Amino acid sequence: MAKIGVFDSGIGGLTLAAEIKKELSLHSIIYFGDTAHFPYGEKSTTSIQSYAIKICNLLLEQGCEIILIACNSASASSYELVKEYVGKRAKVFNVIDSVVDYVCKQYNQEQIGLIGTKRTVDSNIYAERIAKGNNSIQLHSLATPLLAPMIEEGFFNKSISNSIIAEYLSTQSFKKIAAIILGCTHYPLIKEDIALFFNHKVEVIDSPNIVVKKIAAYIADNNISNEIIVDHKFYVSDYTSSFNNSTQLFFGQKINLLEYKLWE
Repeated sequence: MAKIGVFDSGIGGLTLAAEIKKELSLHSIIYFGDTAHFPYGEKSTTSIQSYAIKICNLLLEQGCEIILIACNSASASSYELVKEYVGKRAKVFNVIDSVVDYVCKQYNQEQIGLIGTKRTVDSNIYAERIAKGNNSIQLHSLATPLLAPMIEEGFFNKSISNSIIAEYLSTQSFKKIAAIILGCTHYPLIKEDIALFFNHKVEVIDSPNIVVKKIAAYIADNNISNEIIVDHKFYVSDYTSSFNNSTQLFFGQKINLLEYKLWE
């Protein structure tokens, strides 16, 4: 009976949950959005690690055999710790490694862009892992801290949001890139805006499709059975009507958010 646990700093990770629902429809999703501490990109490594461990305890209690850290900041800060903590109780995936593998295989002697939170960019994790996988690739990283809050509020696909996107992407270091990595699970919602900025001449790489293919392969290789009754559950650490109203943007349909306060 496979349950896939997915957690993020907010509801942006629902972009990955939506892809899981689409590609692995016979498996249940247990989602946790830590909206009380959003955004993780501005938090310390120690704080993010503490949040991640507590959330994993909930997901393990819910019977999850697979845990996906659907947050770049948490993946950068907490993946190794979470993997060690969880041990053999569940298989842990993050949103960075699969994307790095894809870039290293698809590109050679190219310049690649990366946008993400300040925490993700400052961690240098993409640069280090890409250099290890293919040192002919030149990575240009840029922190774009306004984008995640803008998307979380549903404030995109507007002239002012396109101006913010253009302001970021006009950086000189992106002038010759062949592809750009969306280093935040919120960013798939502005993927088309980014592609349009580059006149569709730059590949826009987001994580949901790439990561879920990895999870699907793991399930197949390990003969993990489907659920008899699929029962998705969606938790947040701080419920607001704004978050609830925004879920359709990320998941593609209205869902019922349940408040679960881990920190009381």
